[in-house]
Amino acid sequence: MSTRAFIERRKTSTPVALAAISAPLVIQRAGPQAEKIFWQFFTAEHSNRNTRLAYLRAARRFFDWCAVNNIVLVDVEPVHVAAYIETLGQQLSVPSVKQHLAAIRNLFDYLIRGQIVAINPAAAVRGPRHSVKRGKTPVLNSEELRELIDSIDVSNPVGLRDRALIGVMVYTFARVSAAVGMLVEDYYSQKKRSFLRLHEKGGKYHQVPAHLTVQEYLDEYLEAAGIADDPKSPMFLAAKRGRGRKSLSENALTRETALRVIKKVAKKAGLPPQICNHTFRGSGITVYLKNGGTIEKAAAIAAHESTRTTQLYDRTEDGLTVEEIDKISF
Repeated sequence: MSTRAFIERRKTSTPVALAAISAPLVIQRAGPQAEKIFWQFFTAEHSNRNTRLAYLRAARRFFDWCAVNNIVLVDVEPVHVAAYIETLGQQLSVPSVKQHLAAIRNLFDYLIRGQIVAINPAAAVRGPRHSVKRGKTPVLNSEELRELIDSIDVSNPVGLRDRALIGVMVYTFARVSAAVGMLVEDYYSQKKRSFLRLHEKGGKYHQVPAHLTVQEYLDEYLEAAGIADDPKSPMFLAAKRGRGRKSLSENALTRETALRVIKKVAKKAGLPPQICNHTFRGSGITVYLKNGGTIEKAAAIAAHESTRTTQLYDRTEDGLTVEEIDKISF
């Protein structure tokens, strides 16, 4: 069974789950201590599930390449890493290649600290250049967002959940992981105003005032779900299997399931199949900026450390570009 298949079956990538997966052959051949340090890197060093899983996939892919080329761990040199990265560049996007290189570099740093290897062969290897001024995530305009929301069947708890989830992502610019990671207690009132507490990367919390529309969506959903008085319950619950999938379980909705939900809702609304979880983060930012919001405030709402990241989601010039191109006629 592949690493991803195992973790998906277990629905987690916790240290306990990782311990049941065999290490790459190159690591196994380096001895028990090398295996120990290898797994420590993915458990003690990385607490974020998504980073842990991404780095594990990258490490496995690299060491599988080493095994095919008969390269043992202590003999890995910069030329090997450079050759691997060049090969990878023919298969993956530039951001993915850079992430793989970062995983390899960080892992070897940890192996040095564990006295498994003497040097970091990835330290001197440069990744491919990558400059992005505009993101590729598809966004929706105000009319399309309204069409999407109105297409959701809110006569049952599952539909109310879907509307509330999309509302949270649009009106707070939240990542899907932050949204599905919320508990009921993360929606609260303070001085006559409601707030949402989002669980961001690195264990950080980000507080955002709740838009009146989001309050309406959440209040209706929580009442229908019967969890309004259960502060420790996951905010967004997964649907029960069977029964037409119109009732909710006690389990939290995962970001993978959320993506399937979004795809289904978008298809029903007649929107492009490229619509994804991240679409609503970009859509919210774009609508906000078109209505006169500032890039600085948008970055603060989205919890971006730099406005350059926020600008990747800004599509306010899309309409202007089309209008200008249309003037080219003869």
